[in-house]
Amino acid sequence: MTGSFAVTRRAVIAGAVGAALSAPMVNRGTYAFAAAPGRRYSRRAVDLVASSLVIDMLAPLKITLSADYITHRLTDAEAAEFKASGITGFHNAYGLGGPDAKEQALTFLAGWQGFAGRNSHVFTLVDGIADLDRAKAEKKCAVIMGIQNAEHFEKIEDVALFRRLGLRCAQLTYNSQNLIGSGSTERIDGGVSDYGAAIIAEMEKQRMLVDVSHCGDQTTLDAIAIAKGPIAITHSNARALVDHPRVKTDAAIKALAAKGGVMGITGVRMFVRTTDPANVGHMADHIDHVARLVGIDHAGIGSDADLHGYDDMIPSEYAALKGSYKGSYAFRDKIDIDGFDHPLKVFDLTEELIRRGYSNDNITAVLGGNFRRLLAQVWG
Repeated sequence: MTGSFAVTRRAVIAGAVGAALSAPMVNRGTYAFAAAPGRRYSRRAVDLVASSLVIDMLAPLKITLSADYITHRLTDAEAAEFKASGITGFHNAYGLGGPDAKEQALTFLAGWQGFAGRNSHVFTLVDGIADLDRAKAEKKCAVIMGIQNAEHFEKIEDVALFRRLGLRCAQLTYNSQNLIGSGSTERIDGGVSDYGAAIIAEMEKQRMLVDVSHCGDQTTLDAIAIAKGPIAITHSNARALVDHPRVKTDAAIKALAAKGGVMGITGVRMFVRTTDPANVGHMADHIDHVARLVGIDHAGIGSDADLHGYDDMIPSEYAALKGSYKGSYAFRDKIDIDGFDHPLKVFDLTEELIRRGYSNDNITAVLGGNFRRLLAQVWG
């Protein structure tokens, strides 16, 4: 969801979170994490996260308004949170756009890749699929650079330019109309334009992942049909379970899967459930729906938040975030869902999938195996 500007939030968990594999065993084979009192995870969940290549296909490293944050060096506590999260692949993408979209995109890529380099004890940049595998082996966090829009592609040649500069994934639109297609909150969805079709073809040629998470319904279907190979819905949910313009119809999910694509499920409250309560179990309902509709091989995670989520932001910034979207976004008091709003959220989701009877192989696929397969196919 990360908007066309980013929003700072204050840290809410004090101290370092202990590494998963060194967590002490307590109470019948469950594990506790340092500085996370009250959280207990089963041996099976801990082992599954440790053995899986976990990829969160919408996970900004930090949701922040501060232009200076990219110069920040992580504290020991912040570094420990990343390392203990269980997530290897972070798709670091913001919603950018407007008349200076290209300048914004260049600044974004330079700044955040510099941030990763400045904190190289924690992060490594992703060029190709081998970098994700190596990061897992080295217990680092791999940063996939993305942008939640394509307005920075002012001409076809810009796709190759941005790929050379590190961009590995781009949404075709954010929520509004652009030269490529229509966003999810536009009154009328005209589908993918001729220029948009040319951009999709060039993205595939340059081996850049096409993402339609924020696209309108017709633009989503058009993009899937136009693409020769698989594309992604990196972060959205199922409209069969919640009536919201930012989530996807069964027709879109089926079309995506038929081409070999993968859909990441979010933990954004209004995309998960129309009414409260909304928790990690309700998020898993969307995974269940995708699995029943098109098969488990097409479900993944795209949490649409940083490690801590949105709900503990400074009140003025929280209000600014909500105020930057159209009323159809239908924000409620909270944005995050219960049980998926902290650095160890992947463990909570894993426990929920275990409770639902998913096999180890299927859980590993959802945690990141499916997105790894897609990225390997697209990137080569």
